[in-house]
Amino acid sequence: MNIARHSLSCYHSARHFLKKYTLSRFHHFSTSAMASFKHKNAKRIEGLDKNVWVAFTSVAADPSIVNLGQGLPDLPPPSYVKEGLAKAASVDRLNQYTRGFGHPTLVKALSGVYGRVYGRQIDPFKEVLVTVGGYGSLFSIMQGLVEEGDEVIIIEPFFDCYEPMVRMAGAKPVFIPLRLKAEGGATISSADFVLDPDELASKFNSRTKGIIINTPNNPIGKIFTKEELQVIADLCIKHDTLCFSDEVYEWLVYSGHKHVKIATLPGMWERTVTIGSAGKTFSVTGWKLGWSIGPEHLIKHLQTVHQNSLYTCPTPLQEAVAQGFLHNFSLMDDPECYFYSLPRELQGKRDRMAKFLQAAGMRPVLPEGGYFMIVDVSGLKKDLSDMEGVEPYDYKFVKWMIKEKKLAAIPITAFCGAESTKQFEKYIRLCFIKNDSTLDAAEAILKDWNKDLSV
Repeated sequence: MNIARHSLSCYHSARHFLKKYTLSRFHHFSTSAMASFKHKNAKRIEGLDKNVWVAFTSVAADPSIVNLGQGLPDLPPPSYVKEGLAKAASVDRLNQYTRGFGHPTLVKALSGVYGRVYGRQIDPFKEVLVTVGGYGSLFSIMQGLVEEGDEVIIIEPFFDCYEPMVRMAGAKPVFIPLRLKAEGGATISSADFVLDPDELASKFNSRTKGIIINTPNNPIGKIFTKEELQVIADLCIKHDTLCFSDEVYEWLVYSGHKHVKIATLPGMWERTVTIGSAGKTFSVTGWKLGWSIGPEHLIKHLQTVHQNSLYTCPTPLQEAVAQGFLHNFSLMDDPECYFYSLPRELQGKRDRMAKFLQAAGMRPVLPEGGYFMIVDVSGLKKDLSDMEGVEPYDYKFVKWMIKEKKLAAIPITAFCGAESTKQFEKYIRLCFIKNDSTLDAAEAILKDWNKDLSV
């Protein structure tokens, strides 16, 4: 009898365990299935996970590689800017939150400098927004002014974040390439890349919310002339379109050229937001401070995005940048102003790089501004058909060059839409805001380029 009771008890226990185990497994499966669905990415970032900087910066991190790819100055920032940061950090109140839309000292300094540049009074509190780099400005523009279903015109080649930011806003990017006027000559200028006015006009329609321009352009270095900007301005006015002008390289203009702000053209101030950058102005890219300047009726929408996302930027950094601007504001009529002395220094580096690239059998495009140079590598006739993958030629070339030559660059098709790949895949981008020792190392690699090309 006891044996029977014990057997029955074991049976019920086993049955209870099996039922509990089965339910547990079912619950685990169902929650896992639900979790996998709920953990899926939002549609607004679909297909935007690839990034050229993630792909190539990590590869070029090897200290044995000469990195001319990323726009990373290895020249020191002005001493007074660094000292300004140290001084700001020593003041207790400057280690706390500041005004969300921009530290008062900084927005006033920006208002002073840019009021002079624009030739108009700029309200520091209503017409300026300080952001986390130029990226932050562009993000606030797209989220604050661009609606789902809108179209935004992007001029190719473009800084690579333009397209994903437009797409994340639910809008459609509409591409138009700069086209090379003529193929002849050992060297060409960034001025030789132009927009076709009729092609540009065809991109505007009732859905066009804005156009992004970048002058000086990254990666080509093109500075749009007043006449070229007027063509864009006329179309913006005709179609009641906004203009988002990325001018982070505005001070890096080389002799014989002039930077014109499209917002200064008739009828454009009220429809333009201009982006600036402390990183590019003072060679402090790691500080990640930028700003948007424009009319109050546009800037207020960017401020709404900013206050509900980032809220504010680091106070000591803003104070240091403010002191940098105040220092140079008093020197704006002096050739020794940093706004003018840095491009003078970089022009020599630009010319040197063009010379050693040309000697290596490449065809450089001499930039009018900025600190990048694109170079046509097709003359090297390097056959890379045996490399795996279906990537554009410039991607393969850069990967081969990093591996075989220990020299890093960035492929230009990372800055283009798919339809322009064939036009630009023979170019790579190099950075020349580098110490002489870095350029020496790059030149040494390239001196034996032709001899080693068959490797």
